[in-house]
Amino acid sequence: MSLLKLPADDAISEQLAYMGETSDIDRAWMIEYRPDMLRLRNTHEWCRGQTEPFVAELQDVPTTLIAWLHRFMVKGQAVAIHDVNDLPRTARVIQAEFQRQGNKSVLSVPVSHDGKLQGIIGFDTTVRHRHWSAGEVGALYQCANLIGQAKYGSGRTRVPPGNPAASVVYLSMRGVVRGVQPEAIVGVRSAGNYSEIWLDDGSMVLDSRALGVWSTLLPEQTFFRVHRTAIANALHVMDVDRRSVDRWLIRMRAVDETWPVSRSYRKPLRERMGI
Repeated sequence: MSLLKLPADDAISEQLAYMGETSDIDRAWMIEYRPDMLRLRNTHEWCRGQTEPFVAELQDVPTTLIAWLHRFMVKGQAVAIHDVNDLPRTARVIQAEFQRQGNKSVLSVPVSHDGKLQGIIGFDTTVRHRHWSAGEVGALYQCANLIGQAKYGSGRTRVPPGNPAASVVYLSMRGVVRGVQPEAIVGVRSAGNYSEIWLDDGSMVLDSRALGVWSTLLPEQTFFRVHRTAIANALHVMDVDRRSVDRWLIRMRAVDETWPVSRSYRKPLRERMGI
């Protein structure tokens, strides 16, 4: 099972995408509680086709938003909702949130480890209503148990509460959303209407947003333009090749090829690198 082989967060993203594709749902997600259980955040999300993602909006949210659902999760119970419009009056707050997301049916299952509730995973449908079968509930429970073991077992620790959710940048491609810390991004390059996100582990993720959008998302303290088609992280620039007057090149950590530096961006590069 990939959940027990890959890094936990990568495995969870893959598993949600796989279950979403094979279960004919529109959105699969995971929510994680803060250690004090007073707040929560959406850590992983997969969306089908044009289904709208909400992972970036649901960060550091008060648990009171899902109070009606939370009381079932604490008891280890799944909640299968056929029609969100039929929820009881006591569920008005979370009903409004489900409706805001365009949900028709929702299935939620608790993620626990060593008897402690850690989070929730769930399925949404936004196109048509769904009667959730016992088999689907059982499969999601099994997935939740594996996630609990992979993410919170074997000495794994939770993210310290001092790490703000706002510091996470979300990569989005083909319905799969992955959160990374900005410092893990080596650089960003334009790929037409998309962007190549190069990470410090040597991998590259093709994100569905253009480079212009990324220039507004990354912190200016460390990220700067080196070319009209590229943004670099100063923390990951290993070397600047200035042997050719007409062509400057930078070498980045974990990226095999060099990146060109346009003349108009040489001055900021000098200032950043102390050249």
